[in-house]
Amino acid sequence: MTIRQVGIVGAGQMGNGIAHVFALSGYDVMMNDINEDALRSAVALIDKNLERQVLKEAISTADKAAAMSRIKTTTALAELGPSDLIIEAATERETIKTAIFEDLLPHIKPETILTSNTSSISITRLASRTDRPEKFLGFHFMNPVPIMQLVELIRGIATDEATFNSCKEVVDRLGKTAATAEDFPAFIVNRILMPMINEAIYTLYEGVGSVQSIDTSLKLGANHPMGPLELADFIGLDTCLAIMNVLHDGLADTKYRPCPLLTKYVEAGWLGRKTKRGFYDYSGDKPVPTR
Repeated sequence: MTIRQVGIVGAGQMGNGIAHVFALSGYDVMMNDINEDALRSAVALIDKNLERQVLKEAISTADKAAAMSRIKTTTALAELGPSDLIIEAATERETIKTAIFEDLLPHIKPETILTSNTSSISITRLASRTDRPEKFLGFHFMNPVPIMQLVELIRGIATDEATFNSCKEVVDRLGKTAATAEDFPAFIVNRILMPMINEAIYTLYEGVGSVQSIDTSLKLGANHPMGPLELADFIGLDTCLAIMNVLHDGLADTKYRPCPLLTKYVEAGWLGRKTKRGFYDYSGDKPVPTR
């Protein structure tokens, strides 16, 4: 099918980035969130990020204006009904995602493709709770969406070839690169990345190095653009913990056991940049290590 209209559920960090790239690529976007303020903030952020691209001469002023005109917002999930493709980008909790898909089903067209931007949850299991497992796919963007080039496409056990091909064509039109992943816990990127971050937290927990020394070591010793603890704060420690729990539960291997220090930080509400405190304190002009 030809995809022209795209519905996005969730106006947070991932949702607004996905809306940005789709609108810039010529798709009509309807962005949904239960919070009107979140929608307003998302639109303002998209406008700011597009303006940054204009200043860098990556796009023209006309491109920005056209992209902004293609973005509509709503707090009513039913208004996503006319969408050809829906991308769920809500909180990384299976119960929330399942409830969203169940609420969407009465309103969407028979041919609408449903996808999830989940970073770890089983696509097969999410698809099984809908009326169209053959038209369900994992559509995992990397953060920040406008900058990162990769999109993981994850087939569930029932996903048909037409659905996969339609979504692959969308990725190509967005100017990004698709990597095909099988439906195993955390797929490819997070299956490799999250245990590395978890190990860095264990290294801190066991006193092998400080926050500063661990991040400096990986940046200068492994040529990583960002240290693992800095990256964990950027992703969100609650998201890191959720993915490690999916890996630990799904693969039943002790090497995926979340570090107790990660759990403790999440229990304290120290989730990283979004709460202004994680492995770094972000309340001042410059991030300061908290350990």
